[in-house]
Amino acid sequence: MIRRLLARLISGRPSSEPRIYHSGDHPVRRDAVPRGARMVTEKLHEAGFKAFVVGGAVRDLLLGMPPKDFDIATDATPEEVKPLFRRAYIIGRRFRLVHVHAGAEVLEVSTFRAPQTKEDATDEHGRLLSDNVYGTQAEDAARRDFTINALYFDPASEEVWDYVGGVADIRARRLRLIGAPVTRFREDPVRMLRAVRLAAKCGLAMDPKTAAPIPKLANLIQNVPPARLFEEMQKLLLSGHAAETLAALRAHGLSHGLLPLLDMILEQPLGTRFIEVALAGTDARVRDGKPVSPAFLFATLLWHEVLQQWNAGKARGDKPLPALLEAMDRVLDAQAERISIPRRFEAAIKEIWSLQPRFEQRAGARPYRLLEHERFRAAYDFLALRGQSGEVPAALVQWWTRFQDAGDAERQQMLRPEEAPKRSRRSRGRGRKRREDGGAPPPPEAH
Repeated sequence: MIRRLLARLISGRPSSEPRIYHSGDHPVRRDAVPRGARMVTEKLHEAGFKAFVVGGAVRDLLLGMPPKDFDIATDATPEEVKPLFRRAYIIGRRFRLVHVHAGAEVLEVSTFRAPQTKEDATDEHGRLLSDNVYGTQAEDAARRDFTINALYFDPASEEVWDYVGGVADIRARRLRLIGAPVTRFREDPVRMLRAVRLAAKCGLAMDPKTAAPIPKLANLIQNVPPARLFEEMQKLLLSGHAAETLAALRAHGLSHGLLPLLDMILEQPLGTRFIEVALAGTDARVRDGKPVSPAFLFATLLWHEVLQQWNAGKARGDKPLPALLEAMDRVLDAQAERISIPRRFEAAIKEIWSLQPRFEQRAGARPYRLLEHERFRAAYDFLALRGQSGEVPAALVQWWTRFQDAGDAERQQMLRPEEAPKRSRRSRGRGRKRREDGGAPPPPEAH
């Protein structure tokens, strides 16, 4: 306790008053906040606590963008918050907070945090291991990552409270880290990924002091748990600006190691085109509010590594399907060392990949069976991307586009004739002997 007190005094923890922007100074109104979030702040106010909508929601509303989540920050502890609501649950260990269920909404309510002490809160690389030291609102603002994420909106008064100059940075379209960049990135290396994602998503220029240390500290990403990296990469890919973000990751030296050989893939014309088409389509769907599967996205990003190993296996004389299955396992095993893809997504990725050779089979009953497969649509969309990038003939994609919508009669006409099965040398010898003996060749087998 004494060590923590001394650490705060030495560090000069913030004690400044906030700059308060009244309703006439900004465009955000209480009606922009969902009913559930308003209800949570009202109940906390009634119980004598401070309560604000905080972080990304305030940032997005000031930028004129629709927020995805509305989080609440308060001076009440989790144990004080929980009894105020009928359905509230304390969660987390590294960062304890309360989930309040308000109808269909789930609101995250966190307690104002104070700075941690370096001795007992970080690992050898400076990464924070826990974050449960409660403090004042000013301290809470100072320990957040970026100035634009450290803004507090009170739905009751329609005031925005700003301790760190976040409103000015939003107006200047600038992304600036709070505190010393090297220290803050060491505390949480994921902040480097988040900086790139937010700059691309919000159309902001990264402050030079914030951007400067990123290439030097990029290797710290290796210390982040794979499951957390997957979560951050999923946010990146589903941001609606994945193409720009991926380019920015490469520019800041952050892409290497996240996805195996991504830099090498993007240096190959065919690989570059494939990923560009895939991400452009994903971004368009996200911006249109359409669903996007993380499994499909990771299938596209890792496909050319699978393709390379698959072709190498076939070149060694392996049969196509076993070679593909082996290539899939190798790539996913290597990927798991950096980003832990959940098993439910991994299974879907494998099915999308394994169905690709079946699109070449356009005779007999095989096309019908492929149409009935539960992953047909995802696999077909994947085939279409391959066609757009020039990896497979456009005619193949066009055939499947027409076949899936055609009637029975048209489908029968589209089917290719069955190839006669190749007969072994022994069976050909038996056939010649029968003919020499005057016997007729055996009739073809019925299908």
